[in-house]
Amino acid sequence: MTDFLQKMYQKQNISEEVYNYCSEIEKNLIDRFNHVDEIAEYNQLKVLSAMRENRVSDIHFAATTGYGYNDLGRDTLESVYASVFNAEAALVRPQLISGTHALTIALSANLRPGDEILSPVGKPYDTLEEVIGIRETNGSLKEYGITYRQVDMLEDGSIDYEGIKKAINDNTKLISIQRSKGYDTRPTLSVDIIGEIISFVKSINSDLICMVDNCYGEFVEKIEPTDLGADMIVGSLIKNPGGGLAPIGGYIVGKEACIENCAVRLTAPGLGKEIGATLGLNQQFFQGLFMSPQIVAGALKGAIFAANVFEKLGYEVIPDSTESRHDIIQAINLGSPEAIIAFCQGIQAAAPVDSFVTPEPWDMPGYDSEVIMAAGAFVQGSSIELSADAPIKPPYTVFFQGGLSWHHAKFGIMTALQKMIDNKSITLK
Repeated sequence: MTDFLQKMYQKQNISEEVYNYCSEIEKNLIDRFNHVDEIAEYNQLKVLSAMRENRVSDIHFAATTGYGYNDLGRDTLESVYASVFNAEAALVRPQLISGTHALTIALSANLRPGDEILSPVGKPYDTLEEVIGIRETNGSLKEYGITYRQVDMLEDGSIDYEGIKKAINDNTKLISIQRSKGYDTRPTLSVDIIGEIISFVKSINSDLICMVDNCYGEFVEKIEPTDLGADMIVGSLIKNPGGGLAPIGGYIVGKEACIENCAVRLTAPGLGKEIGATLGLNQQFFQGLFMSPQIVAGALKGAIFAANVFEKLGYEVIPDSTESRHDIIQAINLGSPEAIIAFCQGIQAAAPVDSFVTPEPWDMPGYDSEVIMAAGAFVQGSSIELSADAPIKPPYTVFFQGGLSWHHAKFGIMTALQKMIDNKSITLK
């Protein structure tokens, strides 16, 4: 069987040395993969329980158009999300077109002129910088009199609680916590650490709104930030919770008052959650959520595998090969633009869609440097599918994530490694 499998990989242009190197690493990851499967099983039961509790039926898959009044599927889906994330209410809509859009709605809906956002974990993801006004742009929150401050994490990656305490002032209204690292090399935050931050700031001022950017983190652990006091968690359906099936959409889950504010901002005052046609997408949303724990498990295995493959070759990987995982993203410091480009071209070549395309760096809107992106996905921009991207700037770090199955993620990593060997960016030790 092994010889048969190896021959199949050779047909896909994977050399014998790459196959043997990666196979040996995979053998040593059995215990880690078993732990990932245990978490997936727990979260699968959690999602299934929420669907049964909310009496999901095929009637909830029916399409609505126009205003979308009385969309039973939409309302039931939001009840399911509230149950899964242990929250009071949820807003889950195709009209939330991305994670950045969902975060923009959550912020603008719950802040007023004179209010201040405080990030206790350093700078946010690049695309949110323009939303906030860190980088000047038309329509930013800064233009509406909303200010921003941040407290950087300490050099060892821990939280600067003393700095947070000093930064909170009378204008501080919302604490924005980004769970994943974004284009940074800081540690991704565990749900427990997020809970500690929330508890700390609430002890200073219980009225502070704690919002968590939950992108890339859903179902990686057994609990979510709303289990530990987050007032809102926000994410994209073309990442983890859409399970690779949702073609668009985002979610905001949390306290009922916060969610109602978000609904009013998304639609219009006086309308709120009562409108918003789902256009026949409900079945994909329900089924994607149902599949999500298993899809996330495959992506996690891919990230762990990538960390082990490249760390053994001497590259700095974040998280490292043994650390616990709190999101699906694997950062690898490759040290040069050439290595980054080869890696991303390998990921693209391994894709089921557009495998023949060669990605190149370009000036992508919302970023402050050239970016290269590899994503041969069924859904454009879906980063729960196998993908990789990197800003072309020191320390030349590539960010790898996704894979709708473990075996596809594995193949993508092997192809990326092969590309780097072929262009002489790397040699196997």
